[in-house]
Amino acid sequence: MQKTKFFFHDRKFDLKNRRRLALFIERIFMNEKTKLNKISYIFCSDNHLISINREFLKHDFYTDVITFDLSSPGKGVEGEVYISLDRIKENAKIIGNLFIEELHRVIFHGALHLCGYKDKTKGDILKMRDQEEIYLKLFFH
Repeated sequence: MQKTKFFFHDRKFDLKNRRRLALFIERIFMNEKTKLNKISYIFCSDNHLISINREFLKHDFYTDVITFDLSSPGKGVEGEVYISLDRIKENAKIIGNLFIEELHRVIFHGALHLCGYKDKTKGDILKMRDQEEIYLKLFFH
């Protein structure tokens, strides 16, 4: 059974190497010693993601990713990761990254949240960024 699935809400996007990416995401969970049951990635627009942000998190700002942990005790991790392709494109321009690299950073970021990584404090952010970099290098090299 494939544990990683990709969906496109209101943005069409040709996500290359889906099978390889899905297997790599599953490898992240193995490396992080976290049992994965199912993870769904939903690619969408800024408008869709801000509506989710407002409704479920009570935040009124744009973001590139929102991760929901839908796990049941003892069943392994189950989650949904919503990603704004608009925000990824904009952020990649601002920080001078390639779109594809920034996209994968955010994909891995969502998986890392489900593995228990946080990003609320400076220390947490540094740990998260370090792990993102490790997985980006592993995936692209």
